[in-house]
Amino acid sequence: MIFKRILLKLSGESLMGDLEYGIAPQRLSDYAAEIRDARDMGTEICVVIGGGNIFRGVQGAARGMDRVQGDYMGMLATTINSLALQAELNKQGVPTVLLSSFEMGPVSELMSSKKAIQYLSEKKVVIVSGGTGNPYFTTDTASVLRALEVKAQIFLKGTRVDGIYDADPEKNPGAVKFDELTFGEAIQKKLKVMDITAFAMCEENQLPVYVFDMNTRGNLLKVLNGEKIGTLVK
Repeated sequence: MIFKRILLKLSGESLMGDLEYGIAPQRLSDYAAEIRDARDMGTEICVVIGGGNIFRGVQGAARGMDRVQGDYMGMLATTINSLALQAELNKQGVPTVLLSSFEMGPVSELMSSKKAIQYLSEKKVVIVSGGTGNPYFTTDTASVLRALEVKAQIFLKGTRVDGIYDADPEKNPGAVKFDELTFGEAIQKKLKVMDITAFAMCEENQLPVYVFDMNTRGNLLKVLNGEKIGTLVK
């Protein structure tokens, strides 16, 4: 095992599977099984999930909705996904704690780095919902923030493609994949790894980013065991 503690960022859109919106039960089960297997090998895991399968604040703003209101709706969407993942992990026998960036009463506990680290040391999977708790910040930025707060060794971004390419591989079959990049190279090449705020936080705090295909069973364990199946940015 290469990494003792990780931050795993999951895409809300990926939870849709073949659906047009919402949560595909099989995809949710597969993700939970991947996390269960990683935890069973001794990895401490903090998870952040996007909410794009339910609602995205930026899309709402593009249709004329107030951006602040839309972003708060997006934060609630991440909470729905987080609750679903928590339920599935519990079903698979994995002790899981849900923390939130804002007060959610009986649904979750309020996020604090001290609390999250304590739960991780107790070998519980920690899911953090609600983004940063503030509008105008993406889930990528929230994920990097949580990674730094829990002192994760690496930021793992699970997507539906197997790394970073010089063009969209789903649209351009000739796109070239990068095995490794520096932060400077990624910025110079204008590669859309994540939003610029999140990327700058990773670079400033020397937090490596690894982008890989989360939709292929067993890939998370491969990453944790050091197999080069995605793209490393450091």
